This record gives sequence, structure tokens and C-alpha cells, in this order.
Amino acid sequence: MHKKIKSSKSDVVLKIAAYVVIALFAIFCFYPLLMTLSVSFSSNSAINRNGYSILPQDFSLDTYIYIFGHSGKAILKSYGVTIAVTVLGTLSAMLITSMMSFALSVNSLKYRNVIAFLCDFTIIFYAGLIPWYVACTRYYGLGNNFWSLMVPSIFSVWNMFLLRTYFKSVPLSLYEAARIDGAGWFSIYWKITLPLSKTALLTVGLMYALQFWNDWWNALMFVREKDLWPLQYYLYNILSNVNAISSGRIPAGAAANIKLPSETVKMAVTIITIGPILFAYPFIQKYFVDGIMTGAVKE
Repeated sequence: MHKKIKSSKSDVVLKIAAYVVIALFAIFCFYPLLMTLSVSFSSNSAINRNGYSILPQDFSLDTYIYIFGHSGKAILKSYGVTIAVTVLGTLSAMLITSMMSFALSVNSLKYRNVIAFLCDFTIIFYAGLIPWYVACTRYYGLGNNFWSLMVPSIFSVWNMFLLRTYFKSVPLSLYEAARIDGAGWFSIYWKITLPLSKTALLTVGLMYALQFWNDWWNALMFVREKDLWPLQYYLYNILSNVNAISSGRIPAGAAANIKLPSETVKMAVTIITIGPILFAYPFIQKYFVDGIMTGAVKE
């Protein structure tokens, strides 16, 4: 039998110190979320009187009743729009970005450095908002339709270069062996490169998913129809209206005798926005960890 190696006192102290530091860091990260949740379930008068706190003050559901009571169906519809944009946008963006990255990572592609330079050029020099808007609306047909929420953000040069760097780490011997066996470049991309790049694909996919989920800029620029408003933009409008009424910017008489929970609405909007992400994270984490464990490539 193997004897159990006893840890020295210094090792025990170091381990305890590491656990303490990790616990304090976790509390530090979790505190803002807990306070946001607490304020959203507090009464607005208590928050105005005592300020924010880690525990609910004068527990109340008035804020959520106000939001869902006035806009419940519209919020559910905006959830559907956001989910559709996030799923379709992420899948489309991953397909386009990964294919572009693979093509630029293959040494046999002619003028690949020129193409990479042109992509890099768009990061350094930006034409500006007005030319971008004119091109999207006049030439790309974007404007007050579903595709306007997805197409402008469907490709990221940063993510493309990130994937290209990872794809270049795949041993060339695998490509050469596949080519000898008669495989085409698309088969190599689909059957060899993608399965060996799960780590990078999951990371870039997460970036795209969060980008589409949190986006409200495209809706502000292109969409006028409320049925196409994503969640972020719809809640942004609710919050803007509440702040306008609470601050007195609404003309006298139009907002008479209206008392809205302006402070608690801010926190409730945050909870409504990140709620699905918090719910889905335990399920996503499993696949993300699996990707990290299986994504390594060995020669």
C-alpha cells in the first residue's frame, strides 16, 4: 500500500489562503447581481429613502407588475425576436467566420495575405456611421425587417483572426494525409478542422451569442415596427419612458398623478435581460468545459 503523503503546514496555510481569496473574489463578483435582484424586489419609496441595499427593503412586486402588466405580451414577443436573432445570427456568423478563417489559414490559398490585409484594413480605417447606414439601407436592403437585426453584426474581423490563429495550429500533416486520401478542402474543413477546434469555436460562438443577445443598436438604426423590436431595445424604451415621466420631461398634465418606480425599474430591466442567460449558463458550461478538454491538438 502507498503511504499517504502528509501536507506540510505551509502547504495547508497556502491552500486555505487560496480558498479564502477565491471565496472573496466570488463574493465580490456576485455582490452586484445580488444587489440588483434585491433592489428590483424593493419598493421604490424605500430605495429613494434609504438607498440601495443587499436585502430587499419593503418587499414589493410593483415593478414587475408594472412592466409585465403594461407590456407582458410585447415583452414575450420581443423575447422571441431576440432568441431567433441570437440563434440564427450565431449559427450564420459561426459558419461564415469559420469558413473565412479556414481559407486564410491554408497556405495554398493564393493571395491569402492580401485578403487578410483587406480585412485588417477595415479595423484600422472606418468609413463612418453615415456611409455605413446608407450602404445598409440603399444597397443591402436592410430597413424595418428581421434581417436588419442580424446581418450588420454577422461577421467580426477580430473573431475571424482569432479562429484563423487557432486553425493554423492544426498540424499540416493531417491535411496532407487527407489530401492523399482524396479529401477535398471542404471535407477537411468540416471533418478535421472543426472537430479539432472546439475550444475556439465555443469561445467565438459565445462572443457572437452575447453580441446578438445584448444588441439594441441595429433596432435603433433600422427597425420602426414594434413587433420586430428585440428585448434589449424594448426594455430600453420602457426605461426611457419611465425616466422621462419621473424627471418631469413629460408636459404638465400628460403625466399627472403618475408615480412610477424609476429606480427599481432599472434593476428589474437588468434581471429580465440577464435572466435567461443565468438560467442557461449551467447547461452551456458543460459543453464549454468539454470543448476545452477535447480541443487540444497533438502531433
